[in-house]
Amino acid sequence: MTHYPSARFSVAPMLDWTDRHCRYFHRLMSRHAQLYTEMVTTGAILYGKGDYLSFSEPEHPLVLQLGGSDPSALAACAVLAEQRGYGEINLNVGCPSDRVQNGMFGACLMAEPQRVADSIAAMKAAVAIPVTVKTRIGIDEQDSYEFLCTLVDGLAEVGVDALIVHARKAWLKGLSPKQNRDVPPLDYERVYQLKRDYPNLTIAINGGIKTLDDAKLHLAQLDGVMLGREVYQNPYILAQVDGELFGDRYEVPSRHEVIRQLLPYIEQQLSQNTYLGNVTRHTLGIFQGLPGARAWRRHLSENAHKPGAGPEVVEAAMSKVPEFCYID
Repeated sequence: MTHYPSARFSVAPMLDWTDRHCRYFHRLMSRHAQLYTEMVTTGAILYGKGDYLSFSEPEHPLVLQLGGSDPSALAACAVLAEQRGYGEINLNVGCPSDRVQNGMFGACLMAEPQRVADSIAAMKAAVAIPVTVKTRIGIDEQDSYEFLCTLVDGLAEVGVDALIVHARKAWLKGLSPKQNRDVPPLDYERVYQLKRDYPNLTIAINGGIKTLDDAKLHLAQLDGVMLGREVYQNPYILAQVDGELFGDRYEVPSRHEVIRQLLPYIEQQLSQNTYLGNVTRHTLGIFQGLPGARAWRRHLSENAHKPGAGPEVVEAAMSKVPEFCYID
């Protein structure tokens, strides 16, 4: 089997989505896909009361995505993350939400390429694990290829380990974060051009990729692909990733088997006072396209939030999807 880096395929960091329950569930379907945390701000890690670096060992390979703009704070967080066992740090230079802009990080950092380069340099000086950047191709009216290259030049100079490019620009004013995922047009060719001009830089692409066939087309030009919403809405696509993209053709668990494998984790989380719905909300799309999928979703949606709801709710929901020899 050819050895490929995990970054060949990754699941995008998504606020309010890719929490530790989601990542555990995703790992049941792929050994190799690289998983990301939700974006965590430096302020939360350094000054917050909760444990914002919590994860479980089965989630590896796992990347911590940081939000911040102060090089010293980012370096301090990178050290803590390395000590906790994260395999990589990623700086968010792509999120367009208002709350991110108000904190002076995310996509608005594209307008401050020197600050971004200084941040990466500070983190690389502080840790031995890879430090990467996720960015857009531009912001607002600053969307020329030269504008993007100014950012990339600085990152290449300080030795960034990889660049993940969402192939849309971001409108910082006038569009919501949701609209920013759809309205600005995709420009895959610009990312391809970036790889041609920076052949020694590891570059992955994100944005609008819905199938593994699409992923393979991008991999002919680039080093990696990142899927976001498609994985969340149709999580069982992960069951084909290892065989199709990594050449690891072990026997993949069926959808029902995946849910059965999740049950011990659910029991463990319930014993720690986690609500059932916090875990099962990530599983709603696993039977997408199959008879009974709607009944599965409805049963969980109507019952997982109730006090005392446990694994029996999941088993009852699963019984509504016929377990026959369907082809995936």
